[in-house]
Amino acid sequence: MIEDTETIDEFLARHSADVEEAVRKAAAAEIMPRFRQLAAHEVDQKSGPHDLVTDADRNAELYLTQVLPELLPGSVVVGEEAVHADPRTYEAIQGDAPVWIVDPVDGTRQFVRGEEGFCTLIALVRHGVLLASWTYAPARDQLATAVRGGGAFLDGERLFAGPPEPGRPLRVATSHPDYTTDDQKRALLALWTDGVAPRPCGSAGLEYLALARGELDATAFSWEAAWDHAAGMLLVEEAGGAHLTLTGEPFRVTGGNTLPFTAARDAATARRVAALLAGTASPVR
Repeated sequence: MIEDTETIDEFLARHSADVEEAVRKAAAAEIMPRFRQLAAHEVDQKSGPHDLVTDADRNAELYLTQVLPELLPGSVVVGEEAVHADPRTYEAIQGDAPVWIVDPVDGTRQFVRGEEGFCTLIALVRHGVLLASWTYAPARDQLATAVRGGGAFLDGERLFAGPPEPGRPLRVATSHPDYTTDDQKRALLALWTDGVAPRPCGSAGLEYLALARGELDATAFSWEAAWDHAAGMLLVEEAGGAHLTLTGEPFRVTGGNTLPFTAARDAATARRVAALLAGTASPVR
């Protein structure tokens, strides 16, 4: 547990491994036993058929909601399922206490279909600043971590995104049309142009990991729920990437962003994609 005089940096130096253990235990106890074993009564819809929740989501979040504040007394948890139950819970991101932002199963549709493209996301945030993150893909046994100023790592190996290969179309993962307004659809359509190869996104957390690994060039997302973006944003930043909204400002985890926004493997690519989305650029070549 954190000592009274311990800073957040000191806490992370001493307890990052404890957070890793917590996320692995949550997955082992609540997620993986249900992988490809879900019964019909363990799957529900929230806002519609593309917005699913399972017992794995609920139970993994409950486990992490208990364990994480025990590691860092005075901290609070903002989890996707808790916010669905009580939207006021989201307001804690604006407060003074350290906040654990948790997505227990990012990529629930993939999880329900029995596909491996899902992960558990945890980010530690204070005053809107991303401090640390954990991205765990249990079906692949991959764990990516990042600490502000300390780099991004996948299974202990440092990640460097680097610039895209010159002359190749930009690979961009984009929001599903079901989650976009008419204005956002028009902005995203600008990516269907020469020099860009857009595709629908999967798990947001794994798309950010692909950016940090240099396997994807950019994303273009139309929603700002912190649990989908916080962990991956820091991972991308620490791997040398960048993110921008349509106003040219970095994405704010506290909300109020102009949408859609982009994250990219380097700053130049972020600027190019943001300009396309804003309608102020020529086709990317």
